[in-house]
Amino acid sequence: MLEIKQLSVKVRDREILHGVNLNIKAGETHVLFGPNGSGKTTLLMTIMGLPKYRVTKGSIKFKGKDIVGLPIDERARLGIGASLQRPPAVRGVKTREILTACSREQMGRESIGRMAEKANLTDLMDREINYGFSGGEIKRSELLQLMAQGPDLALLDEPESGVDLVSIALIGQLINELLEKEHPIRNRRRAGLIITHTGHILDYVNARTGYVLFDGRIICEGDPREILETIKSKGYEECRKCAR
Repeated sequence: MLEIKQLSVKVRDREILHGVNLNIKAGETHVLFGPNGSGKTTLLMTIMGLPKYRVTKGSIKFKGKDIVGLPIDERARLGIGASLQRPPAVRGVKTREILTACSREQMGRESIGRMAEKANLTDLMDREINYGFSGGEIKRSELLQLMAQGPDLALLDEPESGVDLVSIALIGQLINELLEKEHPIRNRRRAGLIITHTGHILDYVNARTGYVLFDGRIICEGDPREILETIKSKGYEECRKCAR
């Protein structure tokens, strides 16, 4: 599904990522840990194709196609979708309208209503996107847009940040539905890459592989829960020592 080889990325004149390697197969969910400023969001935004993230070395292949140089809209049409950590409010556009625009299959009002009910956002469908929304409502709105899009690869940037425990549980349910967790892995067609700073999302969403990104390099790969326990007990410096 996703194959990243020796990826180096600059933002303006500063290199943020240095030789990153990462592979995700269809049906798998992977998790990316790392301290603030380590390059986690840079990696997701580079995969998505935001212009300020410039690839200086390496490749990003999605379903066998090298997507470096493709604009965001083409990547979205190929089947990549992203949920941002801090999405903006959009004045003048209703939440219902963005869901219709995101949908690969032109969903009617009834289908959108059923999706909104799952996300507990029924009362916000005719409100402007994210305007005046709480943290949990913004996160659920982002996931609702991804569910409408139905991407083959979902990139989720800290889906649990800034939300309460009740919202995290619901967000976990939505992510599990988005990533087809109700099916055996061999029958899933979607994959996910989740950035998490706290690891709370792992209480609700199972992941196959975890990585630690530190100073723009992946320094650890393994069982996500083991990595998280190490980080909790000994900090990221322990991962760095291990990498040495």
